[in-house]
Amino acid sequence: MAGTAEEQQEQSVRMTIGRLAEITGVPASAIRYWERHGLLPAPERESGQRRYPPAAAERITVLRKCQQAGLTLAEINEFQREQPHREAMIRAKITEIEQRMIDLDHAHQLLTHALKCSEEDIVSCPKFREQMAAWQAPDPAP
Repeated sequence: MAGTAEEQQEQSVRMTIGRLAEITGVPASAIRYWERHGLLPAPERESGQRRYPPAAAERITVLRKCQQAGLTLAEINEFQREQPHREAMIRAKITEIEQRMIDLDHAHQLLTHALKCSEEDIVSCPKFREQMAAWQAPDPAP
């Protein structure tokens, strides 16, 4: 059976792992690693070579963005599951990211102050000490 014209078109544009690596900027070794760990579906084989559909490049882009966003491979695997299974991981990750944003804001304030501060020892600066105390205080109740 020859299949539909669309299936024949997709079959003709399947690419090797080298080509997929080239267009995504991801090493072939990473692509194989992700396959072994279930993050990418196993590709079809043609004469023993992996052959990827165009959609594989899109999935790799999503995987890279997830990694850049700080998700671990286990979290990325969970992220690709059905909605009910991934919700708990997503909620936990959002909480973690929100805390990191607070921490980064504190680091930005500290470094910005340190650039302007005339104190020889930043730790003895009253303004710095005041800010540190404020960061350690529990948040007021809403």
